[in-house]
Amino acid sequence: MAAVAFVASFVVFGVIYSFGVFLKPMADEFHANATKASAFFSITALVYYTLGAFTGRLADRFGPRMIVTAGAIALGLGLCLTALTNDIWIGYLTYGIGVGIGAACCYVPTLAIVGGWFVQRRNSALGVAAAGTGCGTLVLAPLAGTLIQRYGWRESDVFFGLAATAILLGCAWVAKPPPASSASKSASVYPLRSIFRSREFVMLYTSWFLATTALFVPFVFLPAFARDHGASGVAAGALISVLGGASIVGRLALVPIGDRFAAVPMFKFAVLMMAISYAIWLVSSSYESLIVFVAVLGLGYGSRISLVPSVLIECFGLQNLGTMLGVFFTASGLSALLGPLLAGLFVDLTGSYKGAVLLAISTGVLGFVTIAPLSSGGQVERQRWTAP
Repeated sequence: MAAVAFVASFVVFGVIYSFGVFLKPMADEFHANATKASAFFSITALVYYTLGAFTGRLADRFGPRMIVTAGAIALGLGLCLTALTNDIWIGYLTYGIGVGIGAACCYVPTLAIVGGWFVQRRNSALGVAAAGTGCGTLVLAPLAGTLIQRYGWRESDVFFGLAATAILLGCAWVAKPPPASSASKSASVYPLRSIFRSREFVMLYTSWFLATTALFVPFVFLPAFARDHGASGVAAGALISVLGGASIVGRLALVPIGDRFAAVPMFKFAVLMMAISYAIWLVSSSYESLIVFVAVLGLGYGSRISLVPSVLIECFGLQNLGTMLGVFFTASGLSALLGPLLAGLFVDLTGSYKGAVLLAISTGVLGFVTIAPLSSGGQVERQRWTAP
């Protein structure tokens, strides 16, 4: 089950986070400015993170297999149809909705089942599962750059679409719900409505929204920033690859420490590390300094995404984890809608990336400030909701 979640996240986020490599060739062909081109990513992420609340709930009730199968078909179809369109507005629909639905159906359900299959060393298992995101970014971003350079972005989309569908259908065939969900369909000990209204959830949700708004800025604009500063297309794509590689270290090397210590303090540290990294980007004047930036950002980003299921479990329990994750990740959808579009607007208005970097710094710092008062484990809420 950990392998299923690893492979699903590898494919889903390898495709989504390689979009920065597609940005310039797609913008050139559609004669689009930075704001219009970045909308591909924003729409995709908005659809994915919004629908995650529904696909997580469906997976909790019916199991992951049917949901992941639908996602595999939607993602591949969306990529292939995008390769055929000559109108940017149609591309928004085929890419944004197709890839967005596919991601929502494949990622949240497979990640949620890992939490139910493990009791001991759950943080380590979730770290391995979530490491697929970093590995996918590490492999697919430079692969996309090479394919685009040799064949063009349309042919590259077709290749990604066909390969993604085949691999994700394999994940759907293997995926199974955890024994606990098969044995009992009862409601959570912690009422979902009360969880979503709690102080702890609001703080976590707000922090995630702010920190992820900052995160999406380099994912979309860093390759173009590097190319404008003299890097080749492959070297620019390699920065996203390094970010993915560093996030793997964060997921696999740092997160298992949470098996011995509470997840909430480690989660705070990860958010702080991300906030600090954007200051490095602001003062970067060479390709080497950009590598330092993405390495620090990747460590914090990888740790944060791996820890969030454990944080939610620590605060609110294991039941209905797919629903909780789906609702929680809607914050990323809002971030995806706001971050790239605002950053693209700053780039278009100023002709410089400095405003976009300052946006990332400010929202990243606010993300840490919001979560700093959170106490570990939500013990007060846990005691109030414990069943007699």
